[in-house]
Parts: sequence; structure tokens; C-alpha cells
Amino acid sequence: MQRVMVIGSPGAGKSTLSRTLADLTGLPLCHLDAEYWLPGWTEREPAEWLDKLGGIVAGERWIIDGNYGGSLAVRIARADTVIHLDYSTPRCLWRAAKRIVTTFGKVRADSAAECPEQFDPAFIAYIATFRSRKRAKIVRLLDRFDGKVIRFTRPRDAERWLGALGAHG
Repeated sequence: MQRVMVIGSPGAGKSTLSRTLADLTGLPLCHLDAEYWLPGWTEREPAEWLDKLGGIVAGERWIIDGNYGGSLAVRIARADTVIHLDYSTPRCLWRAAKRIVTTFGKVRADSAAECPEQFDPAFIAYIATFRSRKRAKIVRLLDRFDGKVIRFTRPRDAERWLGALGAHG
């Protein structure tokens, strides 16, 4: 496990799991939200984004947290492990709402500079339809992946796995 993708619906806890995994393994951590966005929630130009992403995945060791469906193929081509947080829609909506309430107006450590947490109805709608609109494509991609896929459907299973990983350090 040297190049790890952590994917799943917004609100699933990708950043939290990734931080813990980085602490346990010593692998460098990259949050895609921090790399993709420019100040003020401005999107990078597509060519600039692909160039930046190419530099990130070229590394020999990393954990990359985030979906960004248009770049899944670029990342999975270099990954040896994918952790898929395949959680229910209500759970992800609840976690996202909790995050918005607790960090509203603040820039989170896993976000880009000058991109404070905000309430965005379109983002909530995206989370509400993520499983029905995105999951099948992710599962098909993972079915063809030659590396290791670790899929969690409940946070407690992910926590147990991290605990066991830490115990075997």
C-alpha cells in the first residue's frame, strides 16, 4: 500500500480517514479539494488541473483523497490500493450538514486557501443523488482495477480496519 486513493460520496469522511491513514503509514497526503480549487471557490482550468494532477500521481508514495470523477482514470492508473467509502445517502447528508454547521465560514485544513465552508444547496443535491448517479460508474471502474479494493459500507468497519492497521503498525 504505497499509492492509495480514498473515494466516496461527499460527506462520507474521506478526509478524516485519509488523515488517520497518513498518520499510521507515513504516506504523504493530498486532499484534492485543496489542489483543485483556487481562492474564492474558483475552479482551475481543465488543462492546468490535469497537469497539476499528473504531477501529484507521478509520486511513488501518496494518499489522494477525493472523487473528481473526471480524473478517476488518471489516479487509478497509478494507484495500488483504492479505499471506497460506500456509505448510505442519509449518513453522508448528515455528516455534510454537521460539517457545514461546525465549520461554516472557516477554511478547513483539507480545503484550498480562501475557500471557507459554505451552505450550497446544489452541493447538498449532489450528495443526495451521488449514489444513484455516480456509484455504478465507480463500482464498474473498481471491478476492472488490478490493485486492492477495500470497500467499507459502515464507518465502524473503517474504524476497526484503521485500528487493526495501527496495532500492526
